[in-house]
Amino acid sequence: MAGVQTAVQLREQGWPGSVRLIGAEPHAPYDRPPLSKAVLLGTEAEAPLFEIDFAGLGIELELGRTVTGLSGDERLLVTDAGPVHYDRLVLATGAEPVTLPGSEGVPGVHLLRTLDDARRLRPVLAERGRIVVVGAGWIGAEFATAARERGCEVTVVEAARTPLPGALPAQVTEPMRTWYAEAGATLRTGVAVEAVERGEVLLADGTRLPADAVLVGIGARPATGWLRGSGVELAPDGSVAADARLRAPVSGSHASGIYAVGDCASFPSARYGERLLIHHWDNALQGPRTVAANLLAEGHADGEADSVAYDPVPYFWSEQFGRFVQYIGHHGPGDELVWRGSPEGAAWSVCWLRGERLAALLAVGRPRDLTQGRKLIQQGTAVNRALVRDAAVALKQAAR
Repeated sequence: MAGVQTAVQLREQGWPGSVRLIGAEPHAPYDRPPLSKAVLLGTEAEAPLFEIDFAGLGIELELGRTVTGLSGDERLLVTDAGPVHYDRLVLATGAEPVTLPGSEGVPGVHLLRTLDDARRLRPVLAERGRIVVVGAGWIGAEFATAARERGCEVTVVEAARTPLPGALPAQVTEPMRTWYAEAGATLRTGVAVEAVERGEVLLADGTRLPADAVLVGIGARPATGWLRGSGVELAPDGSVAADARLRAPVSGSHASGIYAVGDCASFPSARYGERLLIHHWDNALQGPRTVAANLLAEGHADGEADSVAYDPVPYFWSEQFGRFVQYIGHHGPGDELVWRGSPEGAAWSVCWLRGERLAALLAVGRPRDLTQGRKLIQQGTAVNRALVRDAAVALKQAAR
């Protein structure tokens, strides 16, 4: 998404030069969110291709070409099909799934990140066998949802005490435990996987789970390993440490014209006062607009003044166990948590307040809260706590 949208935005904003889009996968560019939803269930086309006339836009596609290195001083990419020279470069290599140590090469073990991954998993679900999902994060929950809809026997194993560890606090995710039970899936938390063997998963407590297939969903990390030694500065989490304009810093070099966007890049957020790494679709859609604008600004006499900073309100959604879950903003451990409605009900929200302002909101089946909360966050509007807490009052009415 980030690479495709950058190329499209360059054309839409008037980039006059050539645009080359290089990707390691052999497939025409496609959208990823349906892979864990409609594509798995066979309710959508097998390849959710972008409906973009790349040739008509003058965008050269170079598919099945893997980039392995970068020399900023020479403005040169090293690829498995020979070197590529560039004038400006946008890094949009995304993220790669974290593998479970010891599971590589074991028959029946799967990841879910690419179209080929989804293609391999569709017949697995069709067989309606016993599936073990390692990790109760977003991907784990979405895959478990699809597997149950196909009639598979599903056990989800999570090393943390509650679902969605790291993404949301335990007091918010603990009520989600019942979602698994209602869907007929077994959720086991607080126990790690000791080993994955052909036909079964061994847990740290000695339990052996029969498994016709295993889906590993324990997170993703920026796909930036190929940049090590290139001079492009990486943050501790492995992301390209882009600046507020999504420019990639290059140490020990006077090279310029390198940007980074999407899952592979973090950026400093003035809104939240910290560097953010956002592995979500909306970030890969919004960031390219900033990159394209700043690339064009470089050609202006006062390019720095014409450039724009990137500081979005993060947004994410997930469909799991018959529920539409949406999240807007960014919360930290010091933010005040306020409930709107009961998590035992069909629809509820959680708000995070930072002082008098809304910092983030999680909405389950309450899309209006999400829409109104987005405006409050974007505008930095002070809110009335008592009205935020009252689920019967429209959230926009909480504005002071």
